[in-house]
Amino acid sequence: MSQSEMTSGVTDQLELRSDLISQGYRPIGWKAGFGAPVWRERFRIDGPLIGFMTDATLLDDGAEVDVFGWPRPVAEPEIAAYLGSDLPPGSGHDGTRAAISAIGPAIELADIDPPPENVHEVLVGNIFHRGVVLGPSDSGRAGADLTGLEARVRLDGREQARTNRLEDLAGGVIDVVSHLADVLADHGELMRAGDVVICGSVVPPIDLFPGVTVEFELNPMATISLRTA
Repeated sequence: MSQSEMTSGVTDQLELRSDLISQGYRPIGWKAGFGAPVWRERFRIDGPLIGFMTDATLLDDGAEVDVFGWPRPVAEPEIAAYLGSDLPPGSGHDGTRAAISAIGPAIELADIDPPPENVHEVLVGNIFHRGVVLGPSDSGRAGADLTGLEARVRLDGREQARTNRLEDLAGGVIDVVSHLADVLADHGELMRAGDVVICGSVVPPIDLFPGVTVEFELNPMATISLRTA
């Protein structure tokens, strides 16, 4: 992948975001994708790809989503980091930690079609983002404190995945947020107070089909869910 592909992909993605905002949609934050080592090696990137979120795709906890016709719907259980202050470029590890005022659980819905091959196309498609459920945030875990947390994912009540190694797959929360902030700064954008950043799936994506309920428990924090139709 060339740097020009990355730059043009992010530029085009941010233009799409601006168009949605001009139509009245409210920006709610950013998302990381393809941060796992296998994808970073395949795409030859030094950090996860960036995407954006608006209230156009914000779902209520327990929402039902029609995925009929989606080629490959998946659920990605993620850590959501909430920013209590702006994050200027070059804030580094310590500045990023200080800016994160809370964390919480999130479930992202994606439709991975076509299979990811071209970074520019992935970025312009907003990294396959289709929806997000955001659970309650915990300000007692400011600075991205993950101590004692365990992720449990259930599909129709049956456990699909469990881990307390929450940063192994997508990377450290602090590193992810710092990287995305620097990418935005390179394009004249600022990660701002009030933004929510979902930091990549803590387990491999869960394949979905119509008529199932997926639950994400970030124990001992809240359990959140969605149902497909």
